[in-house]
Amino acid sequence: MTERPRQDSNLRTRLRRPVLYPLSYEGWCSNHTILGGTMSFREVLARSISSALVGCGVLPEDGRPTAHVERPARLEHGDWSTNAALVHARSVGRQPRALAEQLAEQLLMDPPPHLDRVEIAGPGFLNLYLKPGWLYDALVETVSQGVAGYATADIGHGERVQIEFVSANPTGPLHVGNGWWGSYGDALARVMARCGWQVHREYYVNDTGGQVRRLGASLLARRRGEEVPEDGYQGAYVAELASHYEGPDDVDAAGRFATGRILDSIRATLASIGIVYDEWYSQASVEESGAVEETIALLAERGLVYEDDGAVWLRSTSLGDQRDRVLVKSSGDVTYLGGDLAYHRDKFLVRKFDRVIDVFGADHHGQVPSLLAGVEALGVDRDRLEVKLGQMVSLLEGGKSGAMSKRAGNFVALDDLIADIGPDATRLLSLMSSLDQASTLDLDVVRSSSMENPVYYVQYAHARIASIERVMVERGVERQPLDSVDLGALVHDRELELLRRIEELPDTVVEAARDRAPHRVTTWVRNLAGAFHGFYHDCPVLAPSVPTELAQARLWLVEASRISLGIGLDLLGVSAPREM
Repeated sequence: MTERPRQDSNLRTRLRRPVLYPLSYEGWCSNHTILGGTMSFREVLARSISSALVGCGVLPEDGRPTAHVERPARLEHGDWSTNAALVHARSVGRQPRALAEQLAEQLLMDPPPHLDRVEIAGPGFLNLYLKPGWLYDALVETVSQGVAGYATADIGHGERVQIEFVSANPTGPLHVGNGWWGSYGDALARVMARCGWQVHREYYVNDTGGQVRRLGASLLARRRGEEVPEDGYQGAYVAELASHYEGPDDVDAAGRFATGRILDSIRATLASIGIVYDEWYSQASVEESGAVEETIALLAERGLVYEDDGAVWLRSTSLGDQRDRVLVKSSGDVTYLGGDLAYHRDKFLVRKFDRVIDVFGADHHGQVPSLLAGVEALGVDRDRLEVKLGQMVSLLEGGKSGAMSKRAGNFVALDDLIADIGPDATRLLSLMSSLDQASTLDLDVVRSSSMENPVYYVQYAHARIASIERVMVERGVERQPLDSVDLGALVHDRELELLRRIEELPDTVVEAARDRAPHRVTTWVRNLAGAFHGFYHDCPVLAPSVPTELAQARLWLVEASRISLGIGLDLLGVSAPREM
């Protein structure tokens, strides 16, 4: 954390002195050795600070840049800050604050673009205060790169990643519990694709095994007018399926019929909220192809398989698991793990994905250690498999909430929720918090058309942008070429706040992709919407009282807002309405 600087030195006065700086950081970059092409402004600052560390004798001239910069939580602590002096002081035997003073002097000798002043805070933080030119550069970058180019990156370097998500058993319609995190998987795929990964979306269809036979038995019982078996499926959907089944009185055939119908329903449900998969991968196809036997043979070659009591076991304790795991039961049925390892062998060793991300519900946490051990047993670095666990969501209506169970038949169907609050609300609300945090959805708030409704709040900002564009057309106002507009007219606090939010988007997208955290884009979208609502209220754009020069600058700020908000909403899979 940064702290307010002490009022203690002539140095502080010297650090505040005016600094000549280039109009844009492109000009600064052209006079400095830059590796790796275009840099973000954060990277420009980091390199400038690293260069200052070289000037202080802390880093070798040929050393790699190591400085870290971040945006302070409070604007009074500067536009950017760095703890570089604190990080490096001990290694060079200096006091952090003394090194910070020297570092500040070095920065002012060869300043990064737009630097206004530097303040030393606390034991040795440097707070960097910039002139607004860096924000004008961000606006220019936004509108010049547009929706297709702004906030893109190449941190994935073309790595092929498969994201498997939802993968609910097709033994009943998707409910809120097992379908809620579908938006997470899809949004993660979107942000990773924007950051240079080759992304493949996949649904693993568990269309074999005991649960399918139980479903078939439940369907046949309903067709005969009998009670469903105790371990069967009780939902009304079973009776509906039974009314359409004309096949033989065979649990396997009935189960296959039911899962096929249910899978069609799942596809339609997910498509209704914009989730489309590259592949629906059948577990039955894995087992019928002999892939399980081939996988077990591979593990046996590595001495990691043994038989006991008629079952086939994986010696997973030798790979850090708490106990050995069954791959094939004594009945001959393949366990979830047996099928999963054959499936992951196909992912890594056959289709050769560089990385796999599995999104499971929290109730699958016990499977993770054995799956990681099994992947390692296949000769795959376990770091190439990431397992993300989604926590439970509760629906609150009229102050009451309840538990859901597909087998008991008292679940809340995801279709019903989508019909109630709409696909946009379903997606955005499921991306409001981190995947690993339990959440509560208050339906009464979501249904309201008020600023308390976060979906309405965000989309209304885009609708307001569109309303300004309509007024432009109605009044015959044209946006002048950007290079002829004085962006220096944007000095109002609301304007600068909005510019700051726009400038944050590229870093936000990178962090969301790197940390597998698309909810950060949701947070950014809400902040951007808040900044635009404040701007809209306090900074009229086309009112007669607004000078032409200022109106033109504000029109370009509106355009940059449209581009960046549109990008953010698209990454979340949420529409950007022009009217509300």
